[in-house]
Amino acid sequence: MWKRWRTRILLFLAVLGPGIITANVDNDSGGIFTYSQAGAQYGYTLLWLLLPVTVALIVVQEMCARMGVVTGKGLSDLIREEFGLRLTFVLMVLLVLVNYTNVVTEFIGIAGSLHLFHVTRFISVPICALLVWLLVFKGDYKSTEKVFLAASMVYIAYIFAGVLAHPNWHEALQLSIVPPARSVWRSKDYMYMAVGVVGTTIAPWMQFYLQSSIVEKGVRVKEYGASMIDVIVGCFFTDLIAWFIVVACAATLFVHGMGAIQVPSDAAEAMRPLAGDYAFVLFAFGLFNASLFAASILPLSTAYTVCEGLGFESGVDKSFREAPFFYWLYALLIAGGAVTVLVLPNSQLINFAIWSQVLNGVLLPVIIILMLLLINRTDLMGKHKNSPLWNVVAWATSVIVIGMTLVMLWSMLPGH
Repeated sequence: MWKRWRTRILLFLAVLGPGIITANVDNDSGGIFTYSQAGAQYGYTLLWLLLPVTVALIVVQEMCARMGVVTGKGLSDLIREEFGLRLTFVLMVLLVLVNYTNVVTEFIGIAGSLHLFHVTRFISVPICALLVWLLVFKGDYKSTEKVFLAASMVYIAYIFAGVLAHPNWHEALQLSIVPPARSVWRSKDYMYMAVGVVGTTIAPWMQFYLQSSIVEKGVRVKEYGASMIDVIVGCFFTDLIAWFIVVACAATLFVHGMGAIQVPSDAAEAMRPLAGDYAFVLFAFGLFNASLFAASILPLSTAYTVCEGLGFESGVDKSFREAPFFYWLYALLIAGGAVTVLVLPNSQLINFAIWSQVLNGVLLPVIIILMLLLINRTDLMGKHKNSPLWNVVAWATSVIVIGMTLVMLWSMLPGH
C-alpha cells in the first residue's frame, strides 16, 4: 500500500508545476485589482460568480492539459495546423494586443506596491523589468519553474489578509452560493465588473501557456492523472485566493463606504487603518509578488504562443541563437509594458487595469470554441476526446460569456 502511494506522490511531484503556476499567475495585478474593486464596490454580491467560474476554469484548463499530453503540441501550433495560418495570425495579433495591456497592468502593480514603501516607479519598474528579463534569459526551464512555484506559495498572504479584515463570515458564505437580485444585471457597471471577473479568472493566455508548459515538461499520457491533479489543485487554490481578496475588500472598504479604488495599491493603503498593519503589509507584499510573478509569465506565455503559432523556435532551454524571435518578443513586451507605465499619467493607469481584464473576457469565448473544435476530433485525440459533460460545461461557458459581453456592450450604448 505504502509503495503504491509513494509512487503516486512521486509521480505527482514529477509533473507538478504547469497547472499550479498557470492558475496562480492568473491572480496577477489586474486580477487583484478586479477582485479588490469587486469587493470595494459591491461587497459580497459578486462572490457567487466564483463558484461557476471555478468549475469552468477546471474544465477549460483540463482540456488544455489533455490536448498537450495527447498531441505533444501547443495550442497555437494545433490551431495553425488545423485552421490555417491566416486565422492563426489574426488570433496571435489579438492575443499580443490583449496581453500587452496585461503586461502594462503587472508593472502598474509593481509600481503601486513598492510606492507604498516609498519607492518611486522610476526606480522600481526599470529594476524589476531587468530582473524579469534576466530570470528567463539566463535561466533554464527547471530553475525558472522552481522560482515560479515558490512565488505561487506567497499567495497564501491573501488568506491571512482576509482573516485579519474580520469579515461577516455568514454573509460572505451565503452570498458565495446565492446569486443577487435580478435587478443588479440591469446595471452596466455591475455587468462590466462581472465580465472583468470572468476574464481575469479564465484569461485566454492561460490556455496557451498551460498547454505549452505541459509539452515542454514532456508529460506523457500515463502520467496524465497526476498532471490533472496539478491542474485541479491550481484552479481551486487560485479561486480560493480570489475569494479572500474580495472578502477582505468587502469587509473593509465596502463596509466603511469607501467605494471604488484607483489603483491596486489603494486597497492595501485603505486597509491599514481598518484592518491593521499586518493586513496592510500582507496585501501589499502579495500584490508585489503577484505583479512580478505575472510580469515574468505573461510575456513568456505570449512569446511561446506566437512562436508556436507562426512556426518559430521557442523555449527557455534554447539559446538566443536558436530562438531569437522568442527572446526578442519576450524582451519587447517587458520593455513596452515598463515604458508605458513610466510615461502614462496616474489617472490613465486604472483604465489599463480594468480594460485589460474585460478584453480577456471578450476574447475568451473565441479561444474556448477553437479548443472545443480541436479536442472533439477523434483523429487528434482518439479515446481522449471530450466527454459530453465537459462539452456542455465548456460550450455553456462560451455562450454565457458572449451573452454577458453583449449585454455589457448594449448597456454602454447611448440611451441605455
